[in-house]
Amino acid sequence: IEALAKIARAHDIPLVLDNTVPSPYLCRPFDWGADIVIHSATKYIGGHGTTMGGVIVESGKFNWGNGNFPEFTSPSPGYHGVIFHETFGDFGFTMKARMEIMRTFGPALSPMSAWLLLQGLESMPVRMDRHCANALAVAQFLKNHPRVAWVNYPGLPDSKYYALARKYLPKGASGLLNFGVKGGAKAGEKFIDAAEFMSHLANIGDAKTLIIHPASTTHRQMSDEEQLKAGVAPDMIRMSVGIESIDDILWDIDQALTESGKA
Repeated sequence: IEALAKIARAHDIPLVLDNTVPSPYLCRPFDWGADIVIHSATKYIGGHGTTMGGVIVESGKFNWGNGNFPEFTSPSPGYHGVIFHETFGDFGFTMKARMEIMRTFGPALSPMSAWLLLQGLESMPVRMDRHCANALAVAQFLKNHPRVAWVNYPGLPDSKYYALARKYLPKGASGLLNFGVKGGAKAGEKFIDAAEFMSHLANIGDAKTLIIHPASTTHRQMSDEEQLKAGVAPDMIRMSVGIESIDDILWDIDQALTESGKA
C-alpha cells in the first residue's frame, strides 16, 4: 500500500483501495497513504450474507483542485452550477458521489438494509477475530493433509505475502483462503459435492463457511489458458472460513477431501 501511495502522490492522483476482505477492523488503509477506501458491506461489515450494500470512505487529505480533475473544479451543470472542490474542499469526491452519482443511479440503501449493516458493525471485531483464528487453523490443517496439493493463505509463514500481512494486517490475515485438491478439477468438484456442513456459495465474508470451485463456476466461461492467467487453477477451492466451531469445520473438510479421492 505504501509503495502504491508513493506512485499516486508522484502523479497527483488518488489511491483508491478496496478493503472488503480485510475489513476496517484488520486493515487501516488511510494510515498507509490511501485516499479513498471502498467496501462491499455485504461481506464482513454485514457479516451474515443477508444484505447488499457498499461503502465509500474519503480521507479528506487529497487535493482535488490540483488541476487533474476538472469535474471537481468546474460548475456542475446538473446541480445548479456548484463547484464541488470550491464548495466542499477536500471532501469534494464524497459530495459529488452523494449529490450526483447517487441521485442519478439511485444506489440508496433501504432502511432495513441500513439497520442490518449497522447491527453487523457492532459485532465485527468479535467476528473478525474468530474468522482469523479459524482460517489460520484451517490453513494449518490443510498444509498437513495428504489430499491437499497446496495452500494459499497470507497468515502462513511460507506465504510470499506473509511479511506484508504482518505489516498491514497485524491482528490477523482475515478469513479467505485457497487450496488445491489432489486430482485436479474433477477432485475439486467432488470435494464441493461431498461437503455436508459447508455451504456452496459464491459469496464471501459470511458467518457460515462458504466454498466454491471457481474453475467450474465463477470462471467457467474462460478457457483453461485464461483461467490460469487469472490465477484460477483446475484444482483450486476458494474457502471463506466462517465463525462456527473449528472442530465442525475441520471435520467437514476432512471427510470431503476423503470423498474427493474416491473413484
